[in-house]
Amino acid sequence: MLAIVGTDAVHRVEGLPDESGQVGLTLALGRLRTLGVSGLRVALPAPGHPLGLSGPPEFNARALEAEEAVVCHGAAYGLVPDVYEAEPEHVRDEVVWHVLPVREAPPADVPSLGEAERELAEALREATEALTRLDVAGSGPVAEAAVDAYRARAERGREVLAPGYPPRAVRVLELAQRVGTLIAVATESGHGGAVSSSEISARREALRPVERTARRAQVAAYNSVVEERERGVR
Repeated sequence: MLAIVGTDAVHRVEGLPDESGQVGLTLALGRLRTLGVSGLRVALPAPGHPLGLSGPPEFNARALEAEEAVVCHGAAYGLVPDVYEAEPEHVRDEVVWHVLPVREAPPADVPSLGEAERELAEALREATEALTRLDVAGSGPVAEAAVDAYRARAERGREVLAPGYPPRAVRVLELAQRVGTLIAVATESGHGGAVSSSEISARREALRPVERTARRAQVAAYNSVVEERERGVR
């Protein structure tokens, strides 16, 4: 999901103050530090839900198009990625991060870790009830493969966040990933109880608020170190 995650891409940064052209990610992060940046917040916006954004509209529009962004803490900058998939003759994808001005304001709709954990537990119950009402069996090879993939991720769950994150952030992120997997399984039209377009639409409508809750929880988990530092906990 996050373009900055993973090692199978070359990352470049464009638009840094007093820097012409593109520079490497390591140099860019050092440059941002000299500009006063003390942390990075993740934003995962979706249409109608500017999750993690603070404006201005130009930045929000770019972030919504990319469905993700990074907002700096300590200086009024944000980064939005463009992902270029590798051509057959190249091995690695390329991600270009565009540095843009942002508004210094609290990010939109980001819960605390405690709120996110409670909301996720409730969302998981609601999703189960909704899928039961819609007679979604969640069985078949596609569902089984999705569940197996989640279990494999869970085995390395302590690696999903860098060292230094609070244990609760790891729990919240793992649960958000589990909810996301269940949503992916439930909205897969190739299996389960719903076969008609109206049933598939009803399934997606029932799960839309659950997906929103899972995204909010992911942002809360990723941003928890910055939030704790800002409150003086760390």
